[in-house]
Amino acid sequence: MTDDASNKGFDQEHVDRLKAELADSYDEEFELSLDEADEDGESDGDEAASGLSRRTYFRELFRLQHELVRLQEWVRYQKLKVVVLFEGRDSAGKGGAIKRVIQRLNPRVARVVALPAPSDRERHQWYFQRYVAHLPTAGEMVLFDRSWYNRAGVERVMGFCSEDDVAEFFRSVPEFERMLVRSGIILIKYWFSITDEEQEFRFNMRINDPLKRWKLSPMDLESRLHWEDYTRAKEEMIARTHTEEAPWWIVDAVDKKRARLNFISHLLTQIPYGDVPQEPISLPERMRSQDYQRHPLPENLHVPKLY
Repeated sequence: MTDDASNKGFDQEHVDRLKAELADSYDEEFELSLDEADEDGESDGDEAASGLSRRTYFRELFRLQHELVRLQEWVRYQKLKVVVLFEGRDSAGKGGAIKRVIQRLNPRVARVVALPAPSDRERHQWYFQRYVAHLPTAGEMVLFDRSWYNRAGVERVMGFCSEDDVAEFFRSVPEFERMLVRSGIILIKYWFSITDEEQEFRFNMRINDPLKRWKLSPMDLESRLHWEDYTRAKEEMIARTHTEEAPWWIVDAVDKKRARLNFISHLLTQIPYGDVPQEPISLPERMRSQDYQRHPLPENLHVPKLY
């Protein structure tokens, strides 16, 4: 980096600034990693024992995120429409995986949809209607943090819909997804899979961490009572909705870091992409006016400099 910077005429002060900016962008991922290490009771020794060091994880994650940026530019350039569904049990790591996908992407191209429980009005609409409103237009990627498959999972297990509703869902969803694919949408579906023991461990870590307790809803706690019901619902869901047009992909998510790397690596294989022609960019000279004078703002408007 120093050689490249020198060739471009940057002095050492600029080189140091560039290095600091690069380190700052990497620190964002480092902070997330430390945060989750505290939640999961991990340490550097635990990571080394698992065979995946923090250094290896970061190196691979940054490489994959660079490829995601290339993919994003390809989606925008080719005006593709991409939908990625994230399903799995509570605490399976869906949110963490989504964070790593969108972390360095343009929010005007890649966005996350995480819908709340349906309103009274939505409950009387066509079931898929509220999801259709969030489908992508040309040049967009939409990541659904849970999706229409709520009906085959939580709604069914917790009794929020009837068995007739579930039967109609299973009749409709293959045709609905074929319609999406025929319309030009690239549909990719992931199930993040964890063990009973791993979910119990993650829930207990959240219960004992005041910064993470908000993540546990009464519904999450209730789901522990219905582990086997969720398993049966998941198995039927995959068996009846795994189609040639819209197959399911299972992510082994007991090890969060490996799950993210494996998932992103796989996602990148699902959409052939290449380099997008880039116009050269030059920063224009700032316009300056002889009569311009910058006036200081009142001191009482400034945020106190505590750090």
